[in-house]
Amino acid sequence: MAERPQQRRDTRPAPRLLRAAGTLEEHRAAYGDLPLRTFAGEIGQRRLIDAVRRAGLRGRGGGGYPTGKKLAAVAEAGRTPVVVANGCESEPASSKDRALLTYAPHLVLDGAVLAAHAVGADRVVLCVERGAGLADRLEREIARRRTDPVRWEVARLPRRYVASESSALVKYINTGDARPTFAPPRTAERGVAGRPTLVDNVETLAHLALIALRGAEWFRTVGTDTDPGSTLVTVGGAVRRPGVYEIAPGTRLGAVLDLAGGPAETLSAALVGGYFGTWVTLPGNELLPLSHDPAGTLGVTIGAGAIVALPAGSCGLVETARVARYLAEESAGQCGPCVFGLPAIADDMEAVAYGRCSPAVRQRLTRRLAVVNGRGACSHPDGATRLVNSALAAFAEDLQTHLGGATCRGAAADPLLPLPAARDRDGSWR
Repeated sequence: MAERPQQRRDTRPAPRLLRAAGTLEEHRAAYGDLPLRTFAGEIGQRRLIDAVRRAGLRGRGGGGYPTGKKLAAVAEAGRTPVVVANGCESEPASSKDRALLTYAPHLVLDGAVLAAHAVGADRVVLCVERGAGLADRLEREIARRRTDPVRWEVARLPRRYVASESSALVKYINTGDARPTFAPPRTAERGVAGRPTLVDNVETLAHLALIALRGAEWFRTVGTDTDPGSTLVTVGGAVRRPGVYEIAPGTRLGAVLDLAGGPAETLSAALVGGYFGTWVTLPGNELLPLSHDPAGTLGVTIGAGAIVALPAGSCGLVETARVARYLAEESAGQCGPCVFGLPAIADDMEAVAYGRCSPAVRQRLTRRLAVVNGRGACSHPDGATRLVNSALAAFAEDLQTHLGGATCRGAAADPLLPLPAARDRDGSWR
């Protein structure tokens, strides 16, 4: 049974982030001036960090880590820090960060300047994926912000799944290689140019700007006690109006699907949290509350904010096999669980999905999932195993059909889960 969110408030907040304010003039008219004077000096810096802590803002990039704690750790590191704004959004099922950078870029830029002020940084690096002209547009808008007390840079990263991991961003800025590094040290201790580095998702920074403008109490008027504020989600798959929506954490899964126009056809499941997320069956989980706090028997979290509705005519095992192969090919290739484990898991999932499965293959897949989980240098193998394990649980009846050799009802369906086109996956890490 789905858990109840703590003190759930408004589930459909008025737009806070996605307001059309693409130019600096539109942004200032909608949100006001950058409130640096309100937080002047060292006392003001501490007050800003305290405001973020009291607001309860959690990272919107997937992990949900408390932003106030991260700010404090970097501020207390003892050297002049660097701020990295992560807008790469390498999750194929998500487009929330691109939407935010397109419609309200200056809200993100204000948040980055305020974060730099809070921790005492003098340099901000905005990271985005290459292509589509987004970086060029952002550079033009940054050029208009002549009074910002920071040095701006825009980094164009390769289109790789793990290139947006925090240590990978730092390594790319330092060396031009976008692969994750081993920890420790953590980026908050030693990151860009060896300096303490704050890495925050662009949506997180946009919320930080609003907290500075309107206060911690205002921020907490929506959401739950442990996950307050609003958050952006990308809803795709078999819904009538796929797109990016702003919701309050604690909103039920069924209500989120309704925001996107409701199911376009009968659904069998939904993938919650993107490709490191969890499959949940439908009907039966419409009341599952979506937030950064684990919910339900599977401990489902909103993760990267991507939700994909699976129609009954598609096969979740086939869809998961496609993504498992993609994740295996997208690994940095730096440790055994990724180099050997993920391709082997993808092989087994393809056998399960395409009718070459046997009880021995199923048992081997279970062993491999257990061995790989928790053993990687970064979270990539953990996310991949979470996805596959949830698919085996959610589609247990389909699995029995595959084990029995019967024809899968969804084997011939068109692919549903989005993956980058081959032309966008050149294999480069530079």
